This record gives sequence, structure tokens and C-alpha cells, in this order.
Amino acid sequence: MDKIAFGTDGWRATLDTFTDERVRIVGQAVADHLAAAGHDEPVAVGYDARETSEGFAESLGEVLAGNGFDVLLPERDAPTPVIAYAIVDRGLAGACMITASHNPPEYNGVKFIPSDGAPALPDVTEDVVDRLAEPDLLPEAERGEISRVDLVSDHADAAREVVGAATGGDGIDLDGLTVAYDAMHGSGRGVTDALLESAGAEVVRLRCDRDVTFGGDSPEPSAEHLEALADRVTDPDSEVDLGIANDGDADRIAVVTPERGVLNANLFYAACYDRLLESDSGPAVRTVSTTFLVDRIAEAHGEEVYETPVGFKWVAEAMGDHDALFGGEESGGFTLRGHVREKDGVLMSLLAAGTAAAEPFDDRVDRLLDEHGAIASGRVSLDCPDDRKEAVLDDLEHHIPDSVSGHGVAKVVTLDGFKLLLEDGSWLLVRPSGTEPKLRVYAEAHSEEAVDDLLAEGRAIVEPLV
Repeated sequence: MDKIAFGTDGWRATLDTFTDERVRIVGQAVADHLAAAGHDEPVAVGYDARETSEGFAESLGEVLAGNGFDVLLPERDAPTPVIAYAIVDRGLAGACMITASHNPPEYNGVKFIPSDGAPALPDVTEDVVDRLAEPDLLPEAERGEISRVDLVSDHADAAREVVGAATGGDGIDLDGLTVAYDAMHGSGRGVTDALLESAGAEVVRLRCDRDVTFGGDSPEPSAEHLEALADRVTDPDSEVDLGIANDGDADRIAVVTPERGVLNANLFYAACYDRLLESDSGPAVRTVSTTFLVDRIAEAHGEEVYETPVGFKWVAEAMGDHDALFGGEESGGFTLRGHVREKDGVLMSLLAAGTAAAEPFDDRVDRLLDEHGAIASGRVSLDCPDDRKEAVLDDLEHHIPDSVSGHGVAKVVTLDGFKLLLEDGSWLLVRPSGTEPKLRVYAEAHSEEAVDDLLAEGRAIVEPLV
């Protein structure tokens, strides 16, 4: 039987491996972890829109209740950030979330979220894995209760309050803004769109029905999966001001603008941070793979930027350490100061709409690029077995070139893989994927052509080592 292993964001596997028996083993490990830490508060168990998710969640709930914990299940499938918010809002011991996020429908997954609502750090997930064991349940009379509760309403109230305060008001008014929202058949349906409407936006809905197969595709909000949304927003005859999409469990966001189509998440980060700095102050946190445009904006406002390895758990940790105003990563995960330190695509949808209402994204991005210089970014992936990743990186350390694309290497950052900072301000990053048997090669430069050149050179450097 394959090993249960918690990676960047929990344990995910295809359904031939991700079985009810093994989910119950994870439930026992979580119960033992919480008990060892002295927790006796209730635990939430959330689940996404996949066909098998509710059943797995009920099994987890049975094991946790069988260990004496009261268990809260949502009334229906719910976004991961809604579950994370409930932990802090209700003073829970933690939560489990059954989701494979943006993976195809033949996958499922589970992650544990601790009592602070932020992603679990390695010491926590390692302790859970060390405690994997067959369920050992208490007698019936000593077991906890399992309840179905509304967790969405409190999260919506908090989102309106947090975004309103962050943008300089008591609330947020989207009256006059038309948003096309694509739930990708996932758990954002009826949640993100309802939140936008509650703030005054007119919402045009796409794929806002539940489909356990996600239309036969992955609920990944990338350009190739958002063609219908992009067509709706970029149509010259459309009256839609902005497009918004969430992934399958609605912890990430993608935005579509009339002029740019699917907006690069780096530009989204920069635009939202710029909007927040109009009303507030504070540093930003970004991963090594996220744009330096954020640094330029921060510098112009006298603010700091803190860089972390890839993975929102590291962003969340740094946000807590530095009281950061905004934190995120180029894969579309972000959150705000004053909210739970977990990426929240529902909350960010409200911020995105508020940012567009204040100044259209295309206009704001144009202005930022004029002020701080043109910037482009890209990424490619190279197949690499998990058991080869460490050896390839060890070899790469001895093959770092003196220059890339004709520009000298000014500095090498080893926070997560190898990031080569070049003398012209561009950079090239090679790091292992935490979720797939791949190496990622990222680049940022002053033009798309320069990015293509950097990525090609990155491939040429790494491929012989794989």
C-alpha cells in the first residue's frame, strides 16, 4: 500500500489509493495529535464538491467524534477558507478539509489546519504522520456529537468587514460594477457570487452549478481553463467590468480584465497591494517565485518586502512574524492582515472587485508598469521523479553559470532551490515542485522575449542533470 505523505498542502492521491480506510487512519492521527497537544475543543471537518468528499468527511467526523471531540460539518460542500475562518472565529481545536483543490476529479485529498487557522507547518504535519494508526474509538456514551452548521454566513460578514477596513471605509460598495464569476463547478458557487452581490455588484454566473467531474476537467483557474470567462469579459460588446474565478475549493483566485484577458497573478498581486497602500500601510510577503514589481511598489511607499519559500504556509508564517499588510504567491493564493492567515479566494474576490471599482485593473496595471518599469514572467515544468529531485539540485549547485542570456549572475539565493539574480534586474529560478514529480523553472524580465530566453537557458542548464 502506498505511503500516506503530507506534502506542500496535505495528502492528495487518486481514489485507488485515497480510500475510506486510509482516511479514517488519518482521522485517528489527527485526534491523537490534538489530544497530545491538550485540545478538547470541537473540530470542524469540511469538504469540497467532489463526488466522494462528503462521505470521506463523514468518516473523518466519525473517527474524531469517536475520540471524544465534538465535530462541526458544514451544511454543504464549502470553500477551504470558510473552514479555516471557522476555526478562529469559533475557537476550534482545528479542522480537517477533504479536498484535492485544483487536481482532476479522480483525485481527492485531506489536510489538517491547526487552531490558528493558518496552514500547518512541517513540525505539525510530521507529528500527524508519525501518529498514523487504525482508529481506536471510545464507547458510544463517551463519544462527541456531530452537528451540521452554517459556516458561510460568518465568513461573509468577516470578509466584508476586513476588505472594507483595508480599503479605507466601514464597508465596501460595488454598486454599478458588473462581475462575471466562474465557480468552475466548485465550492465557490453560491458563496463568492453571493458575497459579491451582497456588496452591490451585478453578477453574471458561469459554471455555478455543482458538477462532481468539474466538466471533465481540472478546476484549475489557469488561462486554458477560463476561455469562456475570458471571452465574456474581453468581448467589445460586453458590459462586464471584471471576471473572477476560483479553483475547486475556492482558496485561490484568477482575474480576467477587458484588455488583458486572464491577468497574470503577479500583476494581480501588484495591483491589489497598490490599492491597499492607498488606505493603509505595512509590508508585503511574497514567495521566491513571485514578482519583484511588488518590491518596487513597496520601496516607493517606504515599505519592506519579505521573501519566503514557495508554499502558503511560509507566507502565513512570515505574515504573522512581520504584521504584513498583504501576502501571497504567483499561483493565486493571497490573504490580508486582519483575516485568517490562510489563502482565501472568496475574500480576494471581494478585494479584487473593490480594487476594480476604485480604478479598472487595466488602468492601474498600466500606471504601475509606467511608474516602475515593464515586467514579464513565465514558468515551465520539467519531469523529474521525486527521488531524483535532491540529487539534481545537488548537481545544479556545481553547474551555476556566470551569466544567463548575456547577463552576469549578481547573486544566488538558495531559499528554495536556486534563484539567480542577474545584473539587469531579471532573475531565473529552479526549484522542485512540492506536489508533482517535476522541477519548476521560473523567470522574470523586462519583456516576454527576454523571459522566453531565460526559460530556454534554464531548461538547457537543468535537463542534462535530470
